[in-house]
Amino acid sequence: MPRFLPILLILSGLLIMAPVHAAGGPVDDLLKEYQRDGAGEFSPEDGHRLWRAEGEEGRSCASCHTDDLTAAGKHVRTGKPIESLAPSHNPERLTKRREITKWLYRNCKWTLGRACTAQEKGDFLSYIRTQ
Repeated sequence: MPRFLPILLILSGLLIMAPVHAAGGPVDDLLKEYQRDGAGEFSPEDGHRLWRAEGEEGRSCASCHTDDLTAAGKHVRTGKPIESLAPSHNPERLTKRREITKWLYRNCKWTLGRACTAQEKGDFLSYIRTQ
C-alpha cells in the first residue's frame, strides 16, 4: 500500500463533506439577503425581545415554542406538539431555506398579525441560531 494512500483517503473524505460544512448555508444566505433588503446589523438580543413580544391577539412566539427554545412546545390553538426549535437540540432546524422562509412568513402573520420586516427576520434567525 503506497504511503500517500491514507492521506488521499482523508482528503477525499474532506472533499465529500465540504458542501455540508461550507461557509454560507441557508441562514447566512438569508441574513445577507435581508441586509440587501435594507436591514442593519442583526441582534440576537433584539430577536429575543421580539420572541417574547405579544401581537394583536396576545400571542407571542413563546406562546407555542416556549421561552426555552431547547424545550418542545405546543401550538396554543391546535395543541399540536412542536419539536424543539433550538439547533443545538434539533439539528434539522435552520437547515432548509424553504422551511425557514415558510415558517417565518406564517408565524409572523399569525403571531404578530403582519409580515415581519427584513430586520425582524434577521434578528429572529440570529436569536434562534444561538440556542
